[in-house]
Amino acid sequence: MKDLSKYRGIFPAFYACYDEAGAVSPQRVRDLTEYLIGKGVTGLYVGGSSGECIYQSVDERKLVLENVMAVARDRAVIIAHVACNNTMDSQSLAAHAESLGVDAIAAIPPIYFHLPPYAVARYWNDISAAAPNTDFVIYNIPQLAGVALSSELLREMLRNPRVIGVKNSSMPIQDIEMWRDEGAVVFNGPDEQLLSGLVAGAVGGIGGTYGAMPELYLKLYQLVQANEIAKAREIQDACCHLIYKMCSGKGNMYAMIKEVLREQGGPDIGGVRAPLYPLQPEDMAIAKSCAEEIRKRIEEFT
Repeated sequence: MKDLSKYRGIFPAFYACYDEAGAVSPQRVRDLTEYLIGKGVTGLYVGGSSGECIYQSVDERKLVLENVMAVARDRAVIIAHVACNNTMDSQSLAAHAESLGVDAIAAIPPIYFHLPPYAVARYWNDISAAAPNTDFVIYNIPQLAGVALSSELLREMLRNPRVIGVKNSSMPIQDIEMWRDEGAVVFNGPDEQLLSGLVAGAVGGIGGTYGAMPELYLKLYQLVQANEIAKAREIQDACCHLIYKMCSGKGNMYAMIKEVLREQGGPDIGGVRAPLYPLQPEDMAIAKSCAEEIRKRIEEFT
């Protein structure tokens, strides 16, 4: 029986780190890794949506993971998202991730063509076979992938002994309850419902805004473990307000988050890669306001 307790807790989704020319910066990857581990998070989810994976080459994604692992090895639990829109590249990333010693790999279903469930299962199992000694996490994000996980598909995937669970980024909390009932370890995906997801049985959360305010999400998680739900709800409300504010600018939310990090004295990890829209001059006031509000909320709740 596997000990899956290491997957409990808060996993920031790792951000893409670029230099001034827009190339992946190994040093900035290492700086962000050190920064987040220093905040006390359980682990990192590398190479997913927040990492702008669909805009990076296979070699760039390998470079990112290599530099994360150079800092994080034996210090944090690392889940590497390895899916590409073809099996061969996904297998290459999976094998590379296993060679680096990650704790788990993860994959969305193939996007664009809507494949039948048996084809999606083959895709995931083929990826898993390329990393035969590594746990596998299904990434369910139907609003972006265009394919939704079903109980039947999950049961089929759980026949693979490496498949341990689901990063669930669908909005219905019922999905977390359903996947948990099937025997899967479930991570809550939508940051706006971390509290609800944990109460419904998620073992932890993987989130795109965690890196901007890890202290708040860590405290929320601790309060839920202590069954102090009313206090946890106050933090969830504060996080939601901040998420909405970070999404209110003209630039992409991740461009906003990267500026918020700089305003907080965190690492400079560059901008976002086109076609994601860069931060605009009028967005700077929003970023400054978010950073200040995060500081106040951390003082208030922690």
